[in-house]
Amino acid sequence: MADPRRLDGRMLMLRDTQGIAPTPATLPMGLVPLVGRFTGTNTCAEIAEQASRDLGECVDVRDVVRLATELEQAWFVEGPLYRAERTRVERAFADAEVRPASHAGGAYHGDASQLTAYIERECFGQASGRHRENAVEPRGALLGLVAPHIDPWRGARCYGEAYGTLARALPPDVDTFVLLGTSHAPMSAPFALCRKAFATPLGVLEADKESIDALAAASEFDPYANQFNHKREHSLEFQAVFLKHLIGTRRARIIPILAGLGEAQSSGTSPRQSRSVERFLGAVRDVIDGTRAVVIAGADLAHVGPRFGDPHAFDDGERHALEQTDRESLDHAVRGDAEGFWRHVASDLDARRVCGLAPIYALLRVLTSGAQGRLCHYEQTVDAEEGSIVSHAALGFFG
Repeated sequence: MADPRRLDGRMLMLRDTQGIAPTPATLPMGLVPLVGRFTGTNTCAEIAEQASRDLGECVDVRDVVRLATELEQAWFVEGPLYRAERTRVERAFADAEVRPASHAGGAYHGDASQLTAYIERECFGQASGRHRENAVEPRGALLGLVAPHIDPWRGARCYGEAYGTLARALPPDVDTFVLLGTSHAPMSAPFALCRKAFATPLGVLEADKESIDALAAASEFDPYANQFNHKREHSLEFQAVFLKHLIGTRRARIIPILAGLGEAQSSGTSPRQSRSVERFLGAVRDVIDGTRAVVIAGADLAHVGPRFGDPHAFDDGERHALEQTDRESLDHAVRGDAEGFWRHVASDLDARRVCGLAPIYALLRVLTSGAQGRLCHYEQTVDAEEGSIVSHAALGFFG
């Protein structure tokens, strides 16, 4: 077999987004033709035979067995070892009172003082909001917020615009935050509750267990069927970090909800046609009406370019067209037109890959009737190496 160390020293990194494998697996690129065949449908001997034929050189079955064994022992191959470890990790997470800050020290500073300084300097410092004289003052109290969930290193300004808006318009009596996030892992139910406090480097945000229990009791599906998705999901973790920075020692509780709505997305139908979705969203509205709550959606927009399966990076014209389309979607959201937002985004979901469809739709559906929306900021974050784009925005809803 070809020397796996060649190909300019490039490496393949495997990450387990579910958090069963605690560390990534790093492999030479020369092993990709083998790993790509680990689909569960072929034996090691068959993989060696297929790879030898396709590569035009002999692949020793012992090399395939060795690779499979190493990946299995690292919990990257499904089998008895992986299933046993997954059962253990899922049980430990289910029993825990607090969800750990999974991405601290990676996607953002794990040290409290460094994190505070970064948020103040890089996030609020770049924004036109919290500390700037030219900030546009909000009209009324804040009822809802759409913030990005791109990593804070790349989304600094947009986070600053979103949470600067929250800082200026947060009613003093608000003590509950409904957090709606994208689930990047598949879900079997439309929504997933998490009955846990969220840890951050700045302190813990307590869960509103009474309200969470009320939502669970009203659900026609199992709202904890996908609770494990919360363990590594960043869309809510990043909101918890910025929210804790903003409120400091102020007493507040959170209601963490991951939004999937995968059945409606795959069928192209409105979630409104689902009785179980309507019942759950109605229960969320009841909680909001019965508490002093603000709703926050952690939601990015488009994902385009080579990293996401497109043949090339977008040129200036394509970027402009993307912005126009994104803004058309956001116009529906600003007007509180939940169904129009759903239809507009769902119509090109395979092309734009808007991962924030479900949480933004849910936010629009649970806000108080008559809430006035405002687009505070729109941005496209472009990968410097290969040009892929993630777009995101900050929106406030006032009443």
